[in-house]
Amino acid sequence: MSDALDEIVNDLEAEQAALAKVLEGLSEADWGTQTPAERWSVHDQVSHLAYFDEAATRAMQDGDAFSAEVREMMKDPGNFEATTLKRGRSSTVGDLFDWWRSASCGLIAAAREVDPNVRVPWYGPAMSPASFITARLMETWAHGLDIVDAVGAERPDTDRLHHVAFIGVRARPYSYSVRGMQAPSTPVRVELTSPSGKTWLLGDPDASDVVRGTATDFCRVATQRRHVADTDLEMHGEAAEEWIGIAQTFAGPPGSGRQPGEFPKEKQS
Repeated sequence: MSDALDEIVNDLEAEQAALAKVLEGLSEADWGTQTPAERWSVHDQVSHLAYFDEAATRAMQDGDAFSAEVREMMKDPGNFEATTLKRGRSSTVGDLFDWWRSASCGLIAAAREVDPNVRVPWYGPAMSPASFITARLMETWAHGLDIVDAVGAERPDTDRLHHVAFIGVRARPYSYSVRGMQAPSTPVRVELTSPSGKTWLLGDPDASDVVRGTATDFCRVATQRRHVADTDLEMHGEAAEEWIGIAQTFAGPPGSGRQPGEFPKEKQS
């Protein structure tokens, strides 16, 4: 495994551990709490992660078989969400937690064995292992945030957000294409302050259009966990303004995001 991939896998494992700490502190009633995602409880959020962590392991270990599985699922796309949540919704809290822990650990083990030069199939385009594991980290953090928001738990942001911010910037063209829009040719520069106080520069370093703020705010907007109005992000230039209004890191149809005023602004360190 390459050093770069090894670092991403280590950070994914740390992100899983941070979520496990939150889940271990929940009561059984907490697992039934509605999260900001419409119709999804904490139970559903964990079920979603367990299902796709397990799927990701299969994708890395036997890409051909996984691709065939996806083709079969896509014969009934309207039942996709129900299929992915079915096992979790029929499980007890204890069984679901054990499933997620097993699936997340299995994902880490598979990631440590994958050839860093292969392409890993998924429900959208195939990805490099580095991009693939980065996407799993983004999903773990974002769905974990839904849980934290729902139950009021503590899970401080860390500089692992760099991976989420990286995907947020790389997914700019996708944010347009998933909406049937043409992405503008105007480049955008992203200037972020990390949770540890470092400065991260992403995107085109010479662009005049700029998104500026904290990684905490940017990552929440890019994963559609906050409306930009509930953050202190600054956008300068039409291209920057338009992009942040539709930013989407996750695969699938356009997300509805959050409504203005749904959350108070994050406390910035």
